[in-house]
Amino acid sequence: MVIKIWIGIGLFFLLLTWWAVIDVSKKDFGSVITKVLWGFTALIPFLGPLIYFAIGYRKGRKTPAKS
Repeated sequence: MVIKIWIGIGLFFLLLTWWAVIDVSKKDFGSVITKVLWGFTALIPFLGPLIYFAIGYRKGRKTPAKS
């Protein structure tokens, strides 16, 4: 039972990491270096996505979709 809980927590943070990385790739942060730093922050295990969604999520602007 305990292993299922740890697997669930791990999957939750894996999905959160993917969501953060995809979100970073879709946003404009003003400079490439800032975008790269937020991307690396999102890749830090467990804490990275939490830091990104707490601080960096509102800093970037969504880029318009290209058609």
